[in-house]
Amino acid sequence: MTPTAHSDFQLPKRAIERLEKRLEPLRKKLEKHPLYAAVQSVDDLRYFMQNHVFAVWDFMSLLKVLQRHLTCVDIPWEPKGFRESRRLINEIVLGEESDFVGGQNISHLELYLDSMKYAKADTAVFEKFMHTICKSSDYTEKSLEAAFAEAKSPRPAAEFVKRTFEFIQSGKVHIVAAAFAFGREDLIPLMFTGLLRDMNKGLGGILDTFIVYLERHIEVDGKDSGHQATLLLRGANV
Repeated sequence: MTPTAHSDFQLPKRAIERLEKRLEPLRKKLEKHPLYAAVQSVDDLRYFMQNHVFAVWDFMSLLKVLQRHLTCVDIPWEPKGFRESRRLINEIVLGEESDFVGGQNISHLELYLDSMKYAKADTAVFEKFMHTICKSSDYTEKSLEAAFAEAKSPRPAAEFVKRTFEFIQSGKVHIVAAAFAFGREDLIPLMFTGLLRDMNKGLGGILDTFIVYLERHIEVDGKDSGHQATLLLRGANV
C-alpha cells in the first residue's frame, strides 16, 4: 500500500485480541520466570542490572525506527503517516527520551544508569559498548559483535541485542512495530518491585532510583496497550 496521510487501512480490533490471546501463555511464563526469585542479594541485583541495561538501551532503537517511519523527520518537512499513530509514537518518544521524573527531565536510559550507579552496579561495560557502536559506521551483526567484544559485554545481553537488530535490519516496519508493541511491554512483575523495597530497607536507600524507574514503567504500561498496538500496527501498514 502506498503511504498516505489518509489511508483507509483498518486493523480489526479482534485481530489484535487474537494475537494477545496467543501471546498470553508466553507472557504468564515470563512473569513467573525463575530469574526474579533468583535475585536474593544486592550483588544478584547488580548482576541483573548489568545485563538488563542493554535491553533498556536497544528498546530506543526500535522506537526510533518507528518514529522515522510513522512521522516525518526529514527536511523539508511534510505531514506523513496515519495521524493517530504519529501522535502516539511522538508521545512515547517524549516519555522515553525526556520524561519528567524527580523534578528533572531525563531519558529512561539515563534514569536506569543513575539507578545502577546508586546501587554500585558497574556501568562501564555497557557504556563502552554503547559509545563503540554509536561511533561505528553501521550496526550490522559484524559491527555489533566487534562492539560487544571490545566492551567485554555479557553474552546473554549481546544475544538479546542482536535479535533486536535482526528485527530492525529486516526492513519490515510491521515486524518492528509488533516487536515493540508485544515484545517490549514491561514484564517485570509487581512482586519483584516489592522484593526490592524489602531489600532496600537494609541498604540505606541505594535502590530508591531503581524502584522509581520500575514504578514509572508500571504506571506507563498501565495504559491500554491493545489500543496502542492497534495504532502502531495500523501506522506500520499505511
